Amino acid sequence: MDKFEAFIKIAKKLNDIDIIPLLMGSVGLEITTGKSWNAQDLDIHVPGDERGWEVPPELSIHNWDDIMRAMNSMGYTLVDLHEHEFSKEGLSVEFGIIDTLPAFAGVQLADLEMHQTENVSYFLLNPKQYLAVYEASVKDSYRADNNNNKDLTKIDFLKNRINMKEEI
Repeated sequence: MDKFEAFIKIAKKLNDIDIIPLLMGSVGLEITTGKSWNAQDLDIHVPGDERGWEVPPELSIHNWDDIMRAMNSMGYTLVDLHEHEFSKEGLSVEFGIIDTLPAFAGVQLADLEMHQTENVSYFLLNPKQYLAVYEASVKDSYRADNNNNKDLTKIDFLKNRINMKEEI
């Protein structure tokens, strides 16, 4: 199944429980830029405690029990509570906390752009917001050690894309 299509199905279930998710990671970047980034998984951010990792994982995401029920109803299995990771037929879906964006990358929640696909509401970062997130991410030693410099390629691409638009 196409990863964006899987996201829309999950987002619909989240909308049903009054959550508007933010599509992050490579799948979101693919939608924003129109370029394939060979996404390995789905990264979805939802409301939670802005302290992020400082809070026990079962308490850090608001409405976690509702999200678990929604994911289970679609056949996803929780595989890692700490990472809020679910799996189904080889697709990994990880939930993050949208409320950590301002402190992590300087991306203000009020500036997120709402999108709709098939009557499903979700947020998507624009290129400048993605650039801020990836620049913050390369400073994170865990991510830097585990992503084989893919973030640096994305940063270069985004800088070039933003500079081209500003020159027009």
